[in-house]
Amino acid sequence: MALDVIFSSMEQGLVYGIMALGVYLTFRILDFPDLTVDGSFPLGAAVTAKLIVSGVDPVLATLVAIVIGALAGVITGLLNTKLKITGLLSGILTMTALYSINLRIMGRANIPLLNQETILTKLKAIGLNGEWQAGIFFLVLILALKFLVDWFLHTELGLALRATGDNKQMIRSLGVNTDFMIILGLALSNSLVALSGSLVAQYQGFADVGMGIGMIIIGLASVIIGEVVFSDRIITLATISVIGGSLLYRLAITAALRLGFAPTDLKIVTALLVVIALGAPTLKKELDFSFLSKSST
Repeated sequence: MALDVIFSSMEQGLVYGIMALGVYLTFRILDFPDLTVDGSFPLGAAVTAKLIVSGVDPVLATLVAIVIGALAGVITGLLNTKLKITGLLSGILTMTALYSINLRIMGRANIPLLNQETILTKLKAIGLNGEWQAGIFFLVLILALKFLVDWFLHTELGLALRATGDNKQMIRSLGVNTDFMIILGLALSNSLVALSGSLVAQYQGFADVGMGIGMIIIGLASVIIGEVVFSDRIITLATISVIGGSLLYRLAITAALRLGFAPTDLKIVTALLVVIALGAPTLKKELDFSFLSKSST
């Protein structure tokens, strides 16, 4: 692959890695199957695009998108904790509602941002020019978010959140409000997802109501690939592995396109990547066992 294609894939891997960090918080830390992601990702893009074309500063528009994304997570959490709807169905209900909400926010299915001021154009305005400016910005941002997530998960509140995911009954017996922990975790996760959607819209130059379809699978693929290839033993390594998994996923998708796969084939490529990542440890154990059996005979 050409160097510019690889670098473009790395940029995408970094900006989508923010979304993968959000997915990691719910699926691995909170042990909550949150499908809100498919709705909160385009929600961040929709809010940001609408505000930018309305003349709002892109930095403020991005911050508003983060807050609105957190609210989407809160709604899912309330459905689960207060109405006792299962986690999976709560996410599906919020995701479904967000499709209509996103259309309402944008007023149409697509908002172009090509001639609008965005965070990336503001970087050029302050002198950060060059073809690497977006990649460097995304790298600095995702590393800052990674260290922020690491710090939070080692605070007393973060430890309570981790304990809620590990053993809800045990931590409840110690006086922790697990309902609040679930809502907090979902809010934090979807705020990161909405931030990723906001930045993707500004990076690609448009927001589309359908851009969130399959985001949860992409996020899971990044988390799983990162865990298989790198490490998930401690939080600091797990979060960096999520980012690494996002980069590897984007490189794999780019390689698939370069090998002749059509863009319409990318969903099945993603599914195969997840299957391979999930099945790799089992296959490795069976191969090792087979090798040891032959050696013993």
